[in-house]
Amino acid sequence: MIEIISYEEKYHPDFRRLNIDWLEKYNLLESHDLEILDDPQGTVIDRGGQIFFAKKDEKIVGSAGLWKENAEEYELVKMAVDPTFQGQGISKVLLEHCLAEVKRLKAKKIFLYSNSQLKTALKLYEQYGFRHVEATNAPFETADVKMELTL
Repeated sequence: MIEIISYEEKYHPDFRRLNIDWLEKYNLLESHDLEILDDPQGTVIDRGGQIFFAKKDEKIVGSAGLWKENAEEYELVKMAVDPTFQGQGISKVLLEHCLAEVKRLKAKKIFLYSNSQLKTALKLYEQYGFRHVEATNAPFETADVKMELTL
């Protein structure tokens, strides 16, 4: 069974590992990623955002974050699932948790930046109603996709 838990400093190595793994696999790791991965507390949580983890059998197997753009908009950030646990619906559980959280916060929109190589992730976002928009103001050089969902 998958349990969703909130960020604690003791999970920082897991957060970094999960995300570095997929970013390096697709040759997408950038300095902006490292800013977040090296200091999730300061860059995400202290700014009003949140980071969640999927935990299975006492092991952290996935992550997803909500970066607060403003009171009405959040960015979905650093969603990752351990490769050995992919295909088990963990990303759906994480995404559903994040969507429930932004609705609880009464946000009007959630958006994300991605890369066209990540076809499985993009398909998942589309299944949940995210729509492609012009990829403007991306904080990542490799972000050639932007999607948003109006709540």
